[in-house]
Order: sequence, then structure tokens, then C-alpha cells
Amino acid sequence: MTGNIDLLARAREGQIAAVARLLSIVENEEPEAAEIVRATHPDTGHATVVGITGPPGAGKSSLVSTLTAAFRARYPRVAIVAVDPSSPFTGGAILGDRIRMRERFLDEGVFIRSMANRGNSGGLARTTKRVVNLLDALGFDIILVETVGVGQEEIEVVRVVETVCLLTIPGMGDDIQAIKSGIMEIADVLVVNKADRPGADRAVKDFAQMMTLGTPRLDWKIPIVKTSATEGTGIDDLVAAIESHSKWARESGDARRRSLDAMRKEVETLLRERILRELAERVTDDHLDRAAARVADREVDPYAAVEELLA
Repeated sequence: MTGNIDLLARAREGQIAAVARLLSIVENEEPEAAEIVRATHPDTGHATVVGITGPPGAGKSSLVSTLTAAFRARYPRVAIVAVDPSSPFTGGAILGDRIRMRERFLDEGVFIRSMANRGNSGGLARTTKRVVNLLDALGFDIILVETVGVGQEEIEVVRVVETVCLLTIPGMGDDIQAIKSGIMEIADVLVVNKADRPGADRAVKDFAQMMTLGTPRLDWKIPIVKTSATEGTGIDDLVAAIESHSKWARESGDARRRSLDAMRKEVETLLRERILRELAERVTDDHLDRAAARVADREVDPYAAVEELLA
């Protein structure tokens, strides 16, 4: 653990290479991951964590880049966790969208981490929450989490962030898709991006009408913000909406409720993984082969075979 203590100390000093190495250990679930989580978990809970989600082509990466510049004018350290589809060949992240963030790479106050979703559904990687917690513990003020652009099922982000920004653009028909999928239920801020296009005002009206059909969440009224990432318009309004929701969530207890839901999910996941590892140590391939042969020979039924293996 001595090496990890030194690595953690250097990461807390802001050394980028040390931060990246720690994140790799946690993301890849290396043997030292549990020790790092234990050492840093008490320091979590300070960062403002914002999710940027929406369908492909909504301009998530461009908006994240522009939004990062706006947050950097207000806070010393901003981190971006961008979840990408996995390469079918290497399993790593496909980094095409990071090209749109190239102007942020020269900013020493910005840290960008790309993660492969590795086939995980919900728009995030399985260890995204652990990566976000580690960045929080290392002192980043704002953490922006960009989900995979896979459609309208990216609801896992609600368990990782405290404010969810749902993006759409004029003319995509996303209002109907949102109703069908229920993704509107996790949105804290609705963003009509590329608002310089025709139809932006109509999209705002459609969203406003849609929200009258649903059940309001406590006393938070979801704001609708028009932005253009390429022109930089509406960004200050979006920052204000995010900060307003963050303040409300912490004062109303919504942030606490969401954190409890997220931690329950995380504990369940780790418990399931632990049980499966211990079961794999007890039930070998030879055990499974013999059980399968007995079932195939009609000596026992599948349920009985499972009971015998567990015994």
C-alpha cells in the first residue's frame, strides 16, 4: 500500500499523471482499487456533479467543452468524465467526440477522462460512479459526466450525478421519444441545444407543454434553456440553472435521497460481484461439467443440480 499512498499524495497535489493512474486502478478494478476507495471515500461529497445526456447529434461534447470554459471562470478545477462506446476490437473508448474538446486540453485547471462503456447499458460505464467519487475526493470543484449517445435509455446517469441536463435539438422529434422512454422523469434541466437552428422556440413550447402532463417533482420547476455551443449563447443561463438546481437539491434533501439510492445500487453491485467471485472459487468448471452431464443423462433435474452445487 506504500506505493499507493505516495501515488495518492501526488494526486492530491494535482499531479495529472498520478490522478490518471489512480483512475485507471479504480476503473479497471485492479487489486488495489478497494484500498484506494477506502482511503478516499471520506473526502467525497463536496463536488458539484452534473450529467449531460441526450441522443446522438444533440451536441453533448461541444456543449460540455463550452460549459467547462464557463465553469472554469468560476471554479479552480473542473473534471470531465466522458463515457464513449467501446471499440469492438480493443474494448477501449472510441474517442472521436474528444476532438471537440481539444481547446480544453491546454487548460491546467481542466482534467478530461474518457471511459469505455464496455457494453454496459444505461449510457455509462459500470465503474463511472467510482471514478466520479475519486475525482471528487481529489478536490475537483465541478465534475461533468457526459453519457454515451445511444438513444433514450441513458437513465443510469441519475445515480451518478446530482443534476441531470437533458439535451435535445430542434427538428429531431425528441419530444415524442422522451415521452415514450420516460427519460423526462430524470431531467433536472432541459436544454434545447443548437438553438440557432429554426424551430428552437417551437421545441421549447413543446417541452413546456409536455411538463404539464407529468407529475411535478417536489417543488422544483424544471427550467428550459436554449443554448448554442458553437456560438456560446445561453451558456450563462445554463450555468445559472445548474447552480440553482444544485442549491435546491441540497437544501430540499433531494441530493441526499439521490445519494442514498446511488449508494444502495453501488453496495448491491459490489455485493453481487463478491458473491459471484466466491461462488466461482467454490464451483469450478469440472463441477459444472459433471452437473451438466448428470442433467443430460436425466439423473437429476437442473434445479436439483444447482442445489447440489451450492451445497
